[in-house]
Amino acid sequence: MAPVKVRVDDLNVWYNGFHALRSVGAEVPSKRITAVMGPSGCGKTTFIKCINRMVELVEGAKVSGYVWIDGVGEVYGKGVDVTEVRKRVGMVFQRPNPLPMSIFDNVAYGPKLHGVKGRELRQIVKECLMAVHLWDEVKDRLNEPAVRLSGGQQQRLCIARALALMPEVLLLDEPTSSLDPISADRVEELLLELKRDYTLILVTHNVQQAKRLADYVLFFYMGELVESGAADEVFKSPKHPKTAEYIKGSFG
Repeated sequence: MAPVKVRVDDLNVWYNGFHALRSVGAEVPSKRITAVMGPSGCGKTTFIKCINRMVELVEGAKVSGYVWIDGVGEVYGKGVDVTEVRKRVGMVFQRPNPLPMSIFDNVAYGPKLHGVKGRELRQIVKECLMAVHLWDEVKDRLNEPAVRLSGGQQQRLCIARALALMPEVLLLDEPTSSLDPISADRVEELLLELKRDYTLILVTHNVQQAKRLADYVLFFYMGELVESGAADEVFKSPKHPKTAEYIKGSFG
């Protein structure tokens, strides 16, 4: 296994008293794609939102436990700058959510907040759009509203926006589920490229997608992490019966 980038220990989450995650302990390898799998309502999205403390934005949420990120430290420790955590741990959502502004300003938004401007800002925007293979498609219309882009382009723009803050970890919550097959393929190809430089944690309902992309798997069921391991081992020889049933498509 690659060096550990994210370590979680005894992580518990409650929503208004409902115990959504139960004593989760997990390790996420650096510069790999870790697929977070399991049926609807099992805690997958809650789990990744704990890593950059976005779960705290949910009314009634309560968190206990330990989340450690190499290069950041204990995420829930005293005195931790939450803004810095979310800068280092970016997030891409299920549906593309471009900001109501131009293509350029979408990517520039985060760096601008941190005081970047001028030539440096323009270079960051260009590099991030190139990284997601969007530059050639939009370089002549950077000042157009981002909402004019296609769904697939918007999702790649959202990835570029996350990359503009130079994160170490990128959380992706079913990033292809709302896309057409061709656009989804392009995003998958992009994720395989990005893992050279970033640690990716991918929530997916799509077992075939996980087989194509994942190096490591975390399988959740009823708020518990019931199995984890190298993707090849989990898919070929799952140890937990619920994992085997899920992979076979018996439930979802």
